[in-house]
Amino acid sequence: MTNTAKDGSRPGSFLARPGFLLSLSFEVTPPSMSFDAPLPLRSGARLAGYSLTYETYGTLNAERSNAVLVCHALNASHHVAGVYAGQPRSEGWWDNMIGPGKPLDTDRFFVIGINNLGSCFGSTGPMDTNPETGRAWGADFPVVTVEDWVDAQARLLDVLGIDTLAAVMGGSLGGMQALSWSLQYPQRVRHAVVVASAPNLTAENIAFNEVARRAIVTDPDFHGGHFYAHGVVPGRGLRIARMIGHITYLSDDVMNEKFGRGLRQAQDSSSDGYRYSTQDVEFQIESYLRYQGDKFSEYFDANTYLLITRALDYFDPALAHGGKLAAALAQAQAAFLIVSFSTDWRFSPKRSREIVHALLDNRRRVSYAEIDAPHGHDAFLLDDVRYHGVVRAYFEGIAKELHP
Repeated sequence: MTNTAKDGSRPGSFLARPGFLLSLSFEVTPPSMSFDAPLPLRSGARLAGYSLTYETYGTLNAERSNAVLVCHALNASHHVAGVYAGQPRSEGWWDNMIGPGKPLDTDRFFVIGINNLGSCFGSTGPMDTNPETGRAWGADFPVVTVEDWVDAQARLLDVLGIDTLAAVMGGSLGGMQALSWSLQYPQRVRHAVVVASAPNLTAENIAFNEVARRAIVTDPDFHGGHFYAHGVVPGRGLRIARMIGHITYLSDDVMNEKFGRGLRQAQDSSSDGYRYSTQDVEFQIESYLRYQGDKFSEYFDANTYLLITRALDYFDPALAHGGKLAAALAQAQAAFLIVSFSTDWRFSPKRSREIVHALLDNRRRVSYAEIDAPHGHDAFLLDDVRYHGVVRAYFEGIAKELHP
């Protein structure tokens, strides 16, 4: 197996580099590690060769014991924190959580963000060339699972010389990866931080994913997933998929507070403000959702959306144990921090408590925080003082373990 960073650096040589967050103008070129050894997938397929794009923040200590892997959610990437020079508004998706002096303090920890296989942000995915055909993979890219992502991440950490993680952390789909890490590689994880996540999807969640996928695959511009060859993008399907997803990320309270029944300002309306049209945008919430859909369709890949939502559907560590989550989590050796949010109805506190109870059944160390926050599922990305305080305190505890 050969592993080469596309930026020309020797694998692992970045360990001595200063962190990406030293200054806002520090220019970042995320390295991409190439792997020639085939990766066996849970589907039975094999990915012959692939690359993983990643970023690091902070400095790895001499003992190589302070590494924290941060796993990303559906439409995020390896760009966890900091900014890119010359690119305004390029903050990482968890920039409020990770950095010098922040809850996950890069003055203490060496943080790694890895872009998942099948993504459209640098790691090998459907937009890349299939070596067997010489054309873009498109719909032929093999189906990947959370477990496959974890296996690929473990290979990258091997090359970086990191045998054991101080912690693995993630929210939503990233939380599923953190949980899976504790089961697939129990000896390599000391702590698992699982935020706004679940041990599997409910039928309702699978239903939302299916409606979103159908919106994409029935778009005339989808062309069976090989739309690249036609020079088009299934934008309509992507817009609808994003609108559906965005509704599930917000709570009813937040929607009402932000938009209520407010009307979009428009000319030629009647005295009551309505335009009496089934086609025009009437309400502010409609305008907001269309804006989110339009923006999403400009940067996200349709095949990637299908792959990642299916990976969400398939994740179920209890499946191999007769549906018994406690039996599945018996192999975990890490200590856990589980965090949920009161108004998150997509990954409700009840689902987090299932994980907590299964861990307690196995007498594992677990801390649980249920934050009373109005923001819905998106709360795990926002600046809630109590939430950030819990995470900060937990990582301070990990830091004391490293340097008692």
